[in-house]
Amino acid sequence: MLIQNKQIAIIGGGPGGLTLAKLLQLKGAAVKVYERDLNKNARVQGSPLDMHEESGWAALSKANLITEFKKNVLQGADQKIVVNPYAEIVFSDHKTKSDVDLSNEAARPEINRGALRKIFLDSLQPETVVWDSHFISMEKQNEGWLLHFKNGSSAYADLVIGADGANSKIRPYLTTIKAFYSGVTMVEINVDGADQLIPDIYALLNGGKIMAFGNEKCILGGQKGNGGLGFYASFKPDEYWAKNSGLDFSDCAELVSWFKNEYSEWSSVWYELFEHATTPVVPRPIYCMPLDQTWEALPNLTLMGDAAHVMPPFAGEGANTSMFDALELSACLTADKFTDLQEAISFYEVSMRKRAAAAAKQSLENGERMHSEGALEKMLAIFGAKRS
Repeated sequence: MLIQNKQIAIIGGGPGGLTLAKLLQLKGAAVKVYERDLNKNARVQGSPLDMHEESGWAALSKANLITEFKKNVLQGADQKIVVNPYAEIVFSDHKTKSDVDLSNEAARPEINRGALRKIFLDSLQPETVVWDSHFISMEKQNEGWLLHFKNGSSAYADLVIGADGANSKIRPYLTTIKAFYSGVTMVEINVDGADQLIPDIYALLNGGKIMAFGNEKCILGGQKGNGGLGFYASFKPDEYWAKNSGLDFSDCAELVSWFKNEYSEWSSVWYELFEHATTPVVPRPIYCMPLDQTWEALPNLTLMGDAAHVMPPFAGEGANTSMFDALELSACLTADKFTDLQEAISFYEVSMRKRAAAAAKQSLENGERMHSEGALEKMLAIFGAKRS
């Protein structure tokens, strides 16, 4: 095995990094995951994830974690309603969908990000994850790398895998190619205790997702594993709107005023999202790597997930693509058909970039459609749906 007697460092303990660590350990590899969170109890942000049959689910299956995954599925989270700017339902699949059939891999069951992380952490060998390890820099040493972390510690690895997200600090050691602004910014809004604070919207979602379209803007939302709701107000400002807006993203009154102005043709029913938001809300300019990116493979360094191919979230492929990266990379690193690590990594990277480009293209196209004139009718057509 190409990685026999080699120390592997995975930088980043998200879904992709943890999936890779588990798959490599099943093959007997020596692997450490360096994660900047202080400990395993750090809060995991973001919306629930749906596992796609050919990617996330396939990776879970290879990792022998399907049984644990099924115990943590968010039943009903995949149900959706589509509404107009007045929160009037124009499509709902709540009556046609029942609980997720977990014997059907194509069902795309959903899970809270924190629960998914716990499943992987509990399955790894003790002390696999090195917490409080915020990567700062690395330098070549012998045939590998000497890693340096913010807490003052250092570690050697023969092979480094950057799974450290969209703002990866590993990526510049491999390529200078940067992401471009997709044209869309999403304002992330979380409401804890939503059943009490925003009962009308909470009831409207009925445990599932909501997608609101109108005037070239969207509001997307859904339940979270902690009983709260998470939303994204999504629109098309310039790239540096968040920095130049002058908005205090910790001031709910300012946020309500902003929404009234920016979403002026939308109903007042949405105001309570901002009135009761857990602050600060987070503006997120959405970026995408060039679809034709390429670089020369190295024998001791590679990338996966957002570090390799950050893309908009409008196809639901981000985490799934990252977990499939882990599945494919682990297979290449432990295969006997390659003569050396550089050849194995090159094979993975060529395939990974091709897959990611296809997913990113779909995400960009969906994002353009969702923020266009007539988005409501266009999205209903995508779902193969008619107005209720």
